[in-house]
Amino acid sequence: MVALIDLRSDTVTHPTPAMREAMYRAEVGDDVYGEDPTVDRLQRLAAEKLGKEAALFTTSGTQSNLVAALTHCGRGDEIIAGDQAHIVHYEVGGVSALGGIMVRTIPNGSGALDPIDVEAALRDPTNVHYPISRLVCLENTHNRCGGVALTPGETQAVADVAHKHGLKLHLDGARLFNAAVALGVDARTLADHCDSVNICLSKGLCAPVGSVLVGSAEFITRARRIRKMVGGGMRQVGVLAAAGIVALEQMVDRLAEDHANARVLAEGIADIPGLNVELKAVQTNIVVADLARTDVSAVEFIARAKGRGIKVSPFGGSKVRFVTHYGISREDVETACRVAKELLTA
Repeated sequence: MVALIDLRSDTVTHPTPAMREAMYRAEVGDDVYGEDPTVDRLQRLAAEKLGKEAALFTTSGTQSNLVAALTHCGRGDEIIAGDQAHIVHYEVGGVSALGGIMVRTIPNGSGALDPIDVEAALRDPTNVHYPISRLVCLENTHNRCGGVALTPGETQAVADVAHKHGLKLHLDGARLFNAAVALGVDARTLADHCDSVNICLSKGLCAPVGSVLVGSAEFITRARRIRKMVGGGMRQVGVLAAAGIVALEQMVDRLAEDHANARVLAEGIADIPGLNVELKAVQTNIVVADLARTDVSAVEFIARAKGRGIKVSPFGGSKVRFVTHYGISREDVETACRVAKELLTA
């Protein structure tokens, strides 16, 4: 049997031994009653790391983003987001289906939103024909733009426009700590101008389940009610929160290893004839490769790579995505490079 090197996503990570031990020993209570001490500790830790007043443990990044949107917006209101945003492509249209919220998209460019585009997209609140613009959403790192990290300046520029016009800014920071490590800044700095932030614990940080939504105390109080509404009220969930605590305390700095491996992978496949890898975009743990100019389709490449023990993801059209993470070694990356070359140059 061929041993698999799974580069589809950093969601395939397994909890570390320290996480398993912490989960086993976790002190628990009923979190719907606010009585789970381990959840409380995780929420305080997340809020403190991002410089916010309060936090809320959720089942997933999708649930965090949904709860944030429903807390910030009412039915018929509008969100402004990038046309490549996770909330647009990968969250089942939840904000619209469950919240009656419109999403107006503007170009993502290389990940960040142009403040000029944001301001141009704002609705005139005095015109009865339009929905009310309530919220701007950013994503950091940006998945569909190749894992690029938004700088503090790029976030502040959008925040300034949003706040000037009375809108809130939500940051989908599922991989925010990847951005912090890549840019060499504190995560607080990246969250500083945001009214709410989602961080995911189950991607590169390796926890088995969960995300955390952070914001002001008043926002989180309202968000808790919305979380309950969408089925996110959990009971003795400290067994999961315990892994999240380990994730935030022990797994952030090691993300630099994933970034280094992604760079090795990107450079290793960039010289394959016909394969296009935008090396400038490889800032964190995501590598997107375009096979449009090769003789192999993305579907064929994925199937053949799997047959050789390498799992990668389809990424739309002729593109495939590789993601490095905990459990992927430098040797694994070098093997993936060799296999890709053999498949595409045979």
